[in-house]
Amino acid sequence: MKIIEFNKIKEKEIIKHIIMGSIFVYPTDTIYGLGCNAFEENSVKKIRKLKGSEKPFSVIAHDKNWIYKNFDVKKNYIQRLPGPFTFILKQKKRAVPYEVNLGLDTLGVRIPNHPFTQLIQKANVPFITTSVNKTGNEPITKIKKIPKSILKGVDIIIDNGEMPNNPSIIIDLTNKIARILRI
Repeated sequence: MKIIEFNKIKEKEIIKHIIMGSIFVYPTDTIYGLGCNAFEENSVKKIRKLKGSEKPFSVIAHDKNWIYKNFDVKKNYIQRLPGPFTFILKQKKRAVPYEVNLGLDTLGVRIPNHPFTQLIQKANVPFITTSVNKTGNEPITKIKKIPKSILKGVDIIIDNGEMPNNPSIIIDLTNKIARILRI
């Protein structure tokens, strides 16, 4: 496990690790996330095991065009990105491997308003975004609060100090009327 202060990131090295499926603890505009390249199924399975989760994961989209191409979209909502929102969208076709969303025809999609997101965008892959905690436990805003059982499975930690926010707002856009699932 390698800990890197956010302001000391070597961009090309991080992008390489994103593409190859390294597992990250990383900052967002809300809390610390646990993630990897969504196309690297073994890494996704490892995150699922670390969290103890049988729930579908969301992804950080590398750009809005990927969202428009792969999902039925209510454009006015997507215009709010980047921001502290996760939108549940219906897929037009399978956009990520089964392991990400457990075969559902929907997927949570977000674009955090944080500079680390720009590295994900440069890697040009959807990136798993889930809170860095055991499923059912409180979200984590400080690196030192991450359970050792999770840290042992992480390749890279991007330390950006304390994250002062709550998890993203989840809005289900799969029906005619948008429904807030978490504030």
